[in-house]
Amino acid sequence: MARLRWGMVGGGEGSQIGPAHRLGAAVDGLYDFVAGALDHRPEAGRAFGRALGLAPDRAYGDWREMLAAERSRPDRVDLVTVATPNATHYAITRAFLEAGFDVLCEKPMTMTVAEGEEIVALARSLGRICAVNYGYTGYALVRHMRAMVARGDLGRVRLVVAEFAHGHHADAADADNPRVRWRYDPAQAGVSAQFADCGIHALHMASFVTGQQVTRLSADIVSCIPSRQLEDDAMVNFRMDGGAVGRLWTSSVAIGRQHGLTLQVFGERGGLRWAQEQPNQLYWMPLGQRLQVIERGEAGLSPEADRASRVTIGHAEGMPLAFANIYKDLAEAILARRAGREPDPAADLYPRAEDGLRSMAAVHAVAESGRDGGRWVDARPPMFRGS
Repeated sequence: MARLRWGMVGGGEGSQIGPAHRLGAAVDGLYDFVAGALDHRPEAGRAFGRALGLAPDRAYGDWREMLAAERSRPDRVDLVTVATPNATHYAITRAFLEAGFDVLCEKPMTMTVAEGEEIVALARSLGRICAVNYGYTGYALVRHMRAMVARGDLGRVRLVVAEFAHGHHADAADADNPRVRWRYDPAQAGVSAQFADCGIHALHMASFVTGQQVTRLSADIVSCIPSRQLEDDAMVNFRMDGGAVGRLWTSSVAIGRQHGLTLQVFGERGGLRWAQEQPNQLYWMPLGQRLQVIERGEAGLSPEADRASRVTIGHAEGMPLAFANIYKDLAEAILARRAGREPDPAADLYPRAEDGLRSMAAVHAVAESGRDGGRWVDARPPMFRGS
């Protein structure tokens, strides 16, 4: 099978997220990395692209140059990943969609709800894929959680508890560190800091696993370091359209927490608990029975989990392989569309533009509720409020 051609905007030398994308796209041999505009400094981007093996004429100085060149090539890229600063996601994603490319955009997909609705409508009208990189949903046991909920192992889901808390911005002396400061600056980060950066990962995972969407929420937000204009800690209560109650805590000042993404789901007949820092184990407590530890790679898991595992049981699979599952899903979607067939249901799990839109609506709802003393507000984007 011929490999798909893949290109990247952003993710240059020194990028936090770029290597994870390049590793994820390469793992299964489904893509060739053929084009990139990798840095906001044109010559640095070209040089780094060539160092990674890109042909000189496809190591571009900026995304506009890449778009203009790729759209006219007979061997143009099949998928473009956008991994640039948050405020640029909308313009770049929109431009590549309009030119007929499929896109995987880093989160947040946009900075406003209106922009998100535009992207959803555009992708739908053009029949293009617009995915959003909630990459933690690529973990095998997260997908197994989703399968267990869907087949009714837990019964009706009553309660979801999600966390994404770390302590890496807890030092007030870092207030002027440019790698930290921008996250709390409304001019660069928008209406939210910690919730928009980390909380939406936890909120999306709650929806991904339960199959329910957030309808309304109440938020308590605070800047524990007073010099910050945006929140560094948030507690969010939410309600979901299938009746589940949700609790979410996210923080960047929780000293001692490293990554801190966890999800617990409690139903009528049992409860599940998973933590990103120990991704090979899923804890399952059936009602009235003993606690069970489900291991990634063991026999008898769901097709979704089996498809998402690559190495034998007992060996760790980390974030780049979770990202690889998003890329694997997208390859299946692109190839299925070309062949005029339905994609494998166990692979049809990549986060959509609709998920990115719902996340942005939640970000703005948290900011609104937090400003108004925790008032309950509608968390749905306007275009989904009738459904």
